[in-house]
Amino acid sequence: MPPVINKEECIGCGVCAEICPCDVLHMTGEDVPQITYPEECWHCNACVLDCAVQAIKLRVPLPAMMLYLEARE
Repeated sequence: MPPVINKEECIGCGVCAEICPCDVLHMTGEDVPQITYPEECWHCNACVLDCAVQAIKLRVPLPAMMLYLEARE
């Protein structure tokens, strides 16, 4: 399950695309990053934590929920 980007809130800074260890997100000339390899997402939460405007939500698969830690709160 890839991250979900809220296109109304995203400011197009590209930080999420730069820090993604799996190159799931890419800036393609549009204002919003594109998800190019959704099946490669490690659910590391880096894009969510580094988004300045909190425009990214991560959908964590059920088996990974046991290991998932909400670091923002």
